[in-house]
Amino acid sequence: MLDGWLLRFSPGKAKRARCVNALSAGSLPLAEKLLLCEQAYQRAALPLIVRITPLSKPARLDEALAAMDWRRFDDTRVMVLANLQALAAASPPVVSLQAVPSGEFAQAMGALRGSAVAQREAHAERLRRASVPHRGFLAQRGGETLACGQCVVERDIVGLYDVFTAPAARGQGIARELCRALLMRARAEGARSAYLQVNADNDAARTAYRRLGFADVYAYHYRTRDPEAA
Repeated sequence: MLDGWLLRFSPGKAKRARCVNALSAGSLPLAEKLLLCEQAYQRAALPLIVRITPLSKPARLDEALAAMDWRRFDDTRVMVLANLQALAAASPPVVSLQAVPSGEFAQAMGALRGSAVAQREAHAERLRRASVPHRGFLAQRGGETLACGQCVVERDIVGLYDVFTAPAARGQGIARELCRALLMRARAEGARSAYLQVNADNDAARTAYRRLGFADVYAYHYRTRDPEAA
């Protein structure tokens, strides 16, 4: 924590785990706080990235960073399925689901994405340290992994994370089938609603999620003055 801001330093691919989350206004002048953040991220050998949500503090933080020529990137939507009971029954599956440990999931996910070894290891470490258990699943056909995804059940809500389909397997409804299966599992365990986050320009994924009943709730994005980070 730095004067009301949460600084996260996981070196993996997910930016939300290696950025500044501006949770409260604090008392330091913005320029001084940004300098302290920059020094902290330099020590961690990571670029300084600030995540901007509707709850970011201080007020008008986004406008202030824009005025400093911080680049905006990765517009993201948080989508919610308010009532899991309304989820329709699935058609006969075309893939099988295999539950795997967090380390194996991170490696499989990294292989599908083409992530560097260091990013895969950071992902696995973040999953091991998560306060709420992540359960990873691989969607397979004929022994080949075509997609992957995780579900995180906390009380009566379930989150879907790391849903990714191999490029050669896209357009076949595999991700939608995977998500439906994870949601049905969570519903059987008492979950009543669900959430996920997806890039705003990922039209194929957003269409699949809408067909499951998800709708946009809010947006967030990132800002940085490091051109390579954006």
